[in-house]
Amino acid sequence: MERVIARLGTRAKGVVTRRELIAAGITRDEIQWRREIGSLIDEYPGVYRVGHRAANVESAYMAAVKAGGEGALLDGLAAAHLLGLVKGKPPPPEVVTPTERRIPGLTTTRSRTTCRNHAAKWRGIPVTSVPRTLIDIAPRLSPDRLARACHEAGVLHKTTPRQVEKILRPNAPGAAKLKAILRGDTKVLLSKLERRFMQRLREAALPLPETNRQAGGRRVDCRWPDHHLTVELDSYTYHSSRDAWENDRRREREAYARGDEFRRYTWGDVFEEPAQMTAELGALLALRYFPSSGPSDRN
Repeated sequence: MERVIARLGTRAKGVVTRRELIAAGITRDEIQWRREIGSLIDEYPGVYRVGHRAANVESAYMAAVKAGGEGALLDGLAAAHLLGLVKGKPPPPEVVTPTERRIPGLTTTRSRTTCRNHAAKWRGIPVTSVPRTLIDIAPRLSPDRLARACHEAGVLHKTTPRQVEKILRPNAPGAAKLKAILRGDTKVLLSKLERRFMQRLREAALPLPETNRQAGGRRVDCRWPDHHLTVELDSYTYHSSRDAWENDRRREREAYARGDEFRRYTWGDVFEEPAQMTAELGALLALRYFPSSGPSDRN
């Protein structure tokens, strides 16, 4: 019997439901006895954590989803945290369900459409898709934090602005803020590297670029449209994997395809040896100037 319970728990972050236990042949009396001795620990009505499994964030999120019933998804800031879009202290679980559910100690909303059309799974936990999650958290985050979440969505999940805008209703809460970030209309600097890069440009009296805006359907770090110049800033954190390396090469090809000169600068270029970088940029910006209203603008 204990092996059956352990096997069920192993499949779902150490969380089981009363229905699953009964379907596995464990009686209600046996369930009650295990609750009393602590081998099953109540998380929500009819949802238990297997006692030998230590509680953690993922088990708490899985318990909340199971409490929501068939088709439920983790959503909101909890979903964003699970997906790696927001950092910091794990937010309490929130669940979207296809039918009305009132669960003590758990924030729930009802949306059959979300559960049917925007379901995903991450680390084994049913969760709202990345585009849907960005839309849900948009009204709750500052522009800078929302921009960071959008950036992480692209890095970790290859989510594009087009995928988000495809399901974004114009009148949704936070839609204007999210759209401005996706299209680069809101000035945001996502990292210490970007902030220092901009500082170096000001010190060298160079024109400032547009930052984190779309070009050819993809967000680029820095671009001077009138000069047809694109710059990507590489930190080890986001460019150390093979997938990131492939994506970087793709960005470079796309820049040249739209008629841009392309440069890539690292942490060392920006923080340790900026003189060569700013000299190179100064020369490029002086040589390449094509007014955006002119016929040569191919953005």
